[in-house]
Amino acid sequence: MNRRRLLGSIAAAGLAGRLATLRAQPAGTRMPRIGMLSFGPAPAGADPDPSAGFRQGLRELGYSDGRNLVVDYRYADGRPDTLAVLAAEFVRLKVDVIVAGGPAPLASARKATNTIPIVSIGGADPVGEGWAQSLARPGGNVTGLTVTFPELGPKRLELLKQAMPSLARVAVLLAPAELRTSGPDLDARALGLQLQLLEVSGPDDFEAAFKRATQERAQALYAIATNMIVSHRSRLAALSISARLPSITEFALLAEAGFLISYGADLDALGRRAATYVDKILKGERPGDLPIERPTVFELVINLRTAKAIGTTLAPALLARANRLIE
Repeated sequence: MNRRRLLGSIAAAGLAGRLATLRAQPAGTRMPRIGMLSFGPAPAGADPDPSAGFRQGLRELGYSDGRNLVVDYRYADGRPDTLAVLAAEFVRLKVDVIVAGGPAPLASARKATNTIPIVSIGGADPVGEGWAQSLARPGGNVTGLTVTFPELGPKRLELLKQAMPSLARVAVLLAPAELRTSGPDLDARALGLQLQLLEVSGPDDFEAAFKRATQERAQALYAIATNMIVSHRSRLAALSISARLPSITEFALLAEAGFLISYGADLDALGRRAATYVDKILKGERPGDLPIERPTVFELVINLRTAKAIGTTLAPALLARANRLIE
C-alpha cells in the first residue's frame, strides 16, 4: 500500500470511529456534565492528583470524558472567595452533578444551588454540619461520603509515640476557621504527651507557627488536615523537615508531599465510591434518597525519604504495619 492510500485508510478509520460514536449517541441528546469543585490548586508536576480515584471510578463504570460524559474541573487555588465564583459558574453551565471535594467546596456549592445534585467527599458529621437529615436518608440535594474520623486523632498520636518513644511535646497545627470546634479532641494525657496549639488563619502564618514550635521545644508536629493545610501540604512538609520535626497527619496526599506519617481514609477509594453516586444520580436516583457512607478503608503511609532527611530511625514494628512506604 502506497503512502497516499495508507493515509486515506487511517483517515477513513478515524472518521468511522467518530461516526460510530455519533450513532451511539442519539441525535440532539446532551452528554451529562459533571462539575468537580476543589479548594486547592490544580495538580502539577509530581504532585498527586486528588481526583485520581474519581477518574478511575468513572472509567470502571464505563464513562469516558469527552465521549459519553463531560467533567469540568475547577480549582480555587486555596482562596475561599474563589469557591463561590466557581460554584456559581457550575450553576450557569447547568451541570448535572457537582462533586464537592471538602467542606469548603460543599458549603459554596450548597449556597449556589438547592436543586442541582451534589456529591460531597468530606466532613465527619453530615447531620451536625447541617447538610443531611440523617445518614440513611439525607434528604435535599446533597449526599456522598464522609472523610474524617475524629476518633482517629488519638490513634495518630499513638503512632507518633511509637515512632518516637521519648516523645513528650507535640505541636498541633490547625486552622480554627475551618473547624467546627475550638480545637481537636485529642486524648494526649493517656500517652503522657503535652500539646502545643499552633493556630493559623492563612499561609502567611506558617513561618511564625513553626518558629513558635521550635522556641517552645516541640518534638513533633500533628497537622489537622483541613482544606488550607492540604492545599499547602508541600510547603508545610518542607517547613517541618527544615525544623526537623517528625510530622503526622490524616491523608496520604500529605505523606506523598513530604510529611513523615499519614493515617486516615483512603481518598482514592472514596473517589471511586463518589463515582458510583454520580452514576446512580445520572440514572435517575435522587441524592436525598442515597445513604451517606463513612470510610471503610484506612491506610498508614510512611515517607522514608523524610525520615532520612530529619535523621529519624523508625521502629521496625511500625514500618511493618504500614500499608505503603515511600522510598
